[in-house]
Amino acid sequence: MIKWKAPINRLSKTNKTQTAVLGGGCFWCLEAVFSQLNGVIKVESGYSGGNKPNPDYKKVCSGNTGHAEVIKIEFDPDKISYEILLHIFFAVHDPTTLNRQGNDSGTQYRSIILYSSPEQEQIALRVIQDIENSKIYPDPLVTEIKPLQTFYKAEDYHQGYFYNNTYQPYCQTIISPKVEKFRKKFNGYLNK
Repeated sequence: MIKWKAPINRLSKTNKTQTAVLGGGCFWCLEAVFSQLNGVIKVESGYSGGNKPNPDYKKVCSGNTGHAEVIKIEFDPDKISYEILLHIFFAVHDPTTLNRQGNDSGTQYRSIILYSSPEQEQIALRVIQDIENSKIYPDPLVTEIKPLQTFYKAEDYHQGYFYNNTYQPYCQTIISPKVEKFRKKFNGYLNK
C-alpha cells in the first residue's frame, strides 16, 4: 500500500500561468491525478457549469444546481500544455457515459470542459475530434464543452481529500487504482 504525499503548490518562475477547469466524475479523483503533474502549480476542487450561485456540496449532490464537480488547474504552459492536460483528462475518466462515472451518477458527475478562451475551446474541440477519429472508445464522447462562467471553490474538507484520507475505503478502492494507472501511463509528465 502506497502512502501518497500531498502536492505542494509550485510557483511558476515566469508568472505566466493559465487555468483549466475540468469535470469527469468525482473531483477527488481528478485532483489526485492532476496535482502530480510537472507544470501544474495548483489544483482546487469546486463546482461549475450550473445556474445556481454559491452552491455547496449538499446542493450540488441534489442535482438541482446544474453544477458539476470540477477541478480548477493552474498550470505553467511552458511546462505542460492545455492539450496535454486534456489528453490526460480523457484517459483518466470515461467520457462516453452520460452523467456517470462508475458508481457515481447524476449530472454533477458529468464529463465537462469549461473553457476560458476561444483558443481553449478550439483545442478542446480538436482533441475530442482526434479521440473520436482514433476510435479509442467504442462509444461516442458525451463531454460537454461550454464557457466558464464562475468557479466556486468546494469546502475545505474536499481540498486534497485523497492525500488527507489515503486509507479511507473510497480512496483505497476507487482513487488509488486510478492514480496508479495514471502514474504508469503518464510517468514522463510527473513531478520527480
